[in-house]
Amino acid sequence: SLSKLQLKTGDLDPRLFSRLRHLQKLDLSDNLLDKFPNSLTLPDLRVLNCNNNKLEDVTALKQFPLLEELTYENNVYLTLNDDYKVMFLLQNLRLLNGKDITKLANHVRRVNSRKLTSKVTAHWKKFFCDQLPEKYTAEQVKSIKKKFLKSVQTNVVYGPSSLSEFTRWRVKMIAEEFLANSLGLELNSDTEPEEKTDENEEESTESPREAAEEVAQVVHIYDPLVTVTPSKRKRNHSKSSPGNKRSKTQANTEEESAEDVSAEPLHFLQCHSKGNSREDFKTQLWSCVFEPVLDSGARKDPIVSSSRTVATCGGESVCLIDCETGTVLKKYKVATEEFFSVAWTTLTMVISDSHKKAHNILAAAGRRGIVKLIHVAADFCYGEIKAHKKPIATVCFSPTQETHLFTASYDKRIALWDIGIPDCDYNFKASQLLVLETASIPLRIALVPTCPEQYLLAGCEDGCFAWNIKLDKGQKSRPFEAIFQFPGEESMTTSHRVDGLAFLNDDVVVSKSSKPGCIYLWSWSKSFDAKGKGCQRTMSAVILAELEWSTTDMSYLTLSTCPAKEYVFCGDEKGSVWMYNLSSYATAWGSPKGKRSERRISPTQILPWPELRLNGEQPPEILVNNVVADPAFTYLVVLTSVNVTAIWKKS
Repeated sequence: SLSKLQLKTGDLDPRLFSRLRHLQKLDLSDNLLDKFPNSLTLPDLRVLNCNNNKLEDVTALKQFPLLEELTYENNVYLTLNDDYKVMFLLQNLRLLNGKDITKLANHVRRVNSRKLTSKVTAHWKKFFCDQLPEKYTAEQVKSIKKKFLKSVQTNVVYGPSSLSEFTRWRVKMIAEEFLANSLGLELNSDTEPEEKTDENEEESTESPREAAEEVAQVVHIYDPLVTVTPSKRKRNHSKSSPGNKRSKTQANTEEESAEDVSAEPLHFLQCHSKGNSREDFKTQLWSCVFEPVLDSGARKDPIVSSSRTVATCGGESVCLIDCETGTVLKKYKVATEEFFSVAWTTLTMVISDSHKKAHNILAAAGRRGIVKLIHVAADFCYGEIKAHKKPIATVCFSPTQETHLFTASYDKRIALWDIGIPDCDYNFKASQLLVLETASIPLRIALVPTCPEQYLLAGCEDGCFAWNIKLDKGQKSRPFEAIFQFPGEESMTTSHRVDGLAFLNDDVVVSKSSKPGCIYLWSWSKSFDAKGKGCQRTMSAVILAELEWSTTDMSYLTLSTCPAKEYVFCGDEKGSVWMYNLSSYATAWGSPKGKRSERRISPTQILPWPELRLNGEQPPEILVNNVVADPAFTYLVVLTSVNVTAIWKKS
């Protein structure tokens, strides 16, 4: 027994353990092990207890072929997929976590393997058999091997979607054996680095049984080998010309930066389909947010300093996507929901043994007025908050108080919640701290960067409003403190739909309203009179500049900003993305006089929608509902009205 000794993986010395030739029973429970060393040997081990550790992988257990009893309960990162892996790897296993698995294990080893082998073979014969010439070079073998392994893991599906990770793991294994045995293509020499292809992992946040009855599909409808060099759109020219793929026009205004942002499309994914239908090109995609980088950085890009993992939502699902590979890492689904918004926070949680660790938590909300709280690393939706009786349009976390979540709803209220920190059993207590009354439905919310605990700004169906959210004031339900006036058709007006709102830096607000063809940049500090008394005051927005944008009257095509690079992004009704590099203007706006840019600022570049056929046809209308860059502006994620997530990479 080596239980309760605070052991870490490095403490299991193979030189010591390999001498224990006759050890039959080993208890490693209640330690800090995150994996097993591969060479412990223990040739006679029959019983192993690993309860209450931090194990993330079980495949190293195959080194104990005589194992009959295995327990690893309360290892928060292990899932049902791992249970199936050990059943396959350990041919003598009878008891897993106290349950007799003999019958199920036989099914996994025999029936499951037979079915998958048949599917893998059929996939080779249908799609790859003819690609290999009679006389082939080592380079051709290497190329077809790589393509086949990637294709077969993506396309061969069997059994419930909750086991998709296990299925891909077995499919890869079977495919490698097939290539080695049937075709004499040895896989051990000159192998490629393993690519992670967790395309379709899915966890139903409502009923695991429902999720288990369907097969998830992610359709890569874009070939990343085809590159599109976007063209810059000429000023005052509103029609896109996707056919002119490789042309580049020059900058249109003298003050515009000469820089041409070179970006190319990496992936086009259809991963929010209703019922996983390949025919679904109607589900609207609404919100995407990049995952914060943790110090441990499990999903951190090794080259750039920011995360490359983005959460997207639309229809009944929330997806986690690796922007570089186009892999759908995880998928959460609620059959009766339509998700409108997602937001990240990082909580320091105690998972076990008083060991504290930072974990990213994802909040997702939509039509049902319920906030789902998901511990992403553990694949676990651990709770929900019944926040509103009407749909939630948008959610956001406070940048300074990690448990403070704002929810803006169609009930014309913005609520502030403390979601609490879950304990090791995921018990948590959420409480409502504040209710902000809005005159119309709130669409977008933003906390003022210089005082995020004091003021909140909201773009609503009928105007742009500000509230004092300081919690030391006794009043729990509060009316708005200010409503902002903007230039209208003939005079200043407060009454207009504000469907885009974000801060470009600590002071400059970017907002989009019902005035066609125009995005306003205005100063928070110069517009908001903090010294004035009373509520519901009207204040004039001090406009710094106007951005030229599409003349469409289509609503809810929202904008976003990349403060670190001083960029604004906004999609249009034709699938294009308008990009504005405002770094050369920001200094002048920040001066005490706050010099206004007299002329409308044209986009630095417009990325047109590529010629992309969905089910063989060019879609008649592609609206860009949202477009978001990661903090370092390496990736650009574009969400559309046709259930397609487009990922561009700045090159």
